[in-house]
Amino acid sequence: MCKSQSATKASQPNSRHRSKTSSASTAPSSSGAAASSSSSSRARRQPPASISSGSSLSSKPYTSSSSSSALSLASLRSSLPEAPALYSFPELCAATNNFLAKRLPGASSSAWRCTLRGRDAVVIQRPLRRRLGSGHPDAALRARLAALGRSHHSSLARLLGASLADDHVYLVYEFVPGASLADCLHNPRNPRFTPLATWASRVQVAADVAHGLEYIHQHSSAAAGVHNRVKSSAVIVTEPDFRAKICHFGAADLAGEVPDPAAEDAEITPVLSPSSTRKGSSERQRKIEGTTGYMAPEVLAQGAVSRRSDVFAFGVTLLEMISGEEPLKYRYDKERKAFDVFSLIETAREAIGVASEGDEEEERWGRVRRWVDRRLRDSFPVEAAEKLIRVALRCVETEAAARPDMTWVAGKISKAYLVSKVWAEKVRIPTDFSVSTAPR
Repeated sequence: MCKSQSATKASQPNSRHRSKTSSASTAPSSSGAAASSSSSSRARRQPPASISSGSSLSSKPYTSSSSSSALSLASLRSSLPEAPALYSFPELCAATNNFLAKRLPGASSSAWRCTLRGRDAVVIQRPLRRRLGSGHPDAALRARLAALGRSHHSSLARLLGASLADDHVYLVYEFVPGASLADCLHNPRNPRFTPLATWASRVQVAADVAHGLEYIHQHSSAAAGVHNRVKSSAVIVTEPDFRAKICHFGAADLAGEVPDPAAEDAEITPVLSPSSTRKGSSERQRKIEGTTGYMAPEVLAQGAVSRRSDVFAFGVTLLEMISGEEPLKYRYDKERKAFDVFSLIETAREAIGVASEGDEEEERWGRVRRWVDRRLRDSFPVEAAEKLIRVALRCVETEAAARPDMTWVAGKISKAYLVSKVWAEKVRIPTDFSVSTAPR
């Protein structure tokens, strides 16, 4: 009797354990109606994250998702660029050692590299051509900086801030490591060397500059949407991928060089400088700023700056990238005792002008090969090079209305880049093979 009772008691826990296990594993099929309803109600009451009893997430199932979303928002907020700051002039003086620090080589304007608020930056000085607004100068500058701070593009050097002092504006940009496009193409110490020694690298730089300028014209928050200083020395080429960045974005706007036009393609009136008055006359002369060779005819004649003048300057820069030559070359003629000027635009027109449309293909392509930079060693798709030269010649038309907009230009260069990339893959030397000289 005692043995049977003890045996019965000893067998009860095992039976309960087996019944729980069997009900948990076979509840949908073999359990009764009450057992299935109770197990399904327990399953509905369980939180979604309690998959295993040993998991620490089962007690707080929604904490991880909320914390991860908060972390993602915080990381996204930290990755966003900060708005341009309004620097004080003493702060810039302290960073540049009262502007006695060594200036950046090759800069057309006064530029200093320094460390400002823990960042590697470049300070550029520009003369202030006109007032930025009717109110306080700092308030107007802050409003302009807030507008420019909404513009971001991978092909534009980032504007960090600005400062006003007397009749100058000081612009602070991020320092972009690399070399200017002018230094890459024209090295006075070694004219036969260029880091842009492949056709694909040059088309890549041209595409970056075209898309950056198209963004300034069509999508940026600049008042006039004009760069006004497009040239090879205003483009930085970075390594190792040879990507390009346009410098001095917003400088023309903050320096008062380009007022806000009334219409999209309205010409921007030049700034009259009282100091440029002719001696003995009350007539004031227009003070035109720019680099010879990149300035459109209407800028030279009237000082009218517009998006079309930017397109002209880009066309000259594109011809410079293809040929490796400077926009203007001067040679001294001993017999006439005068300098002869050779224009890059004219030589390009002679190579593939309108008159050569009906020429034989081999003859036309032969002129293209002789005109393209010889440092490329004749390794480039001639047809793509010819199309790019024709695009550049469209950009440098004498009449401003005949020039295309940068959207059309950027599309043509992007297509040429894709064609050049396919060509480079075809002529690439294969590296995925091995040669063995061992005896068989």
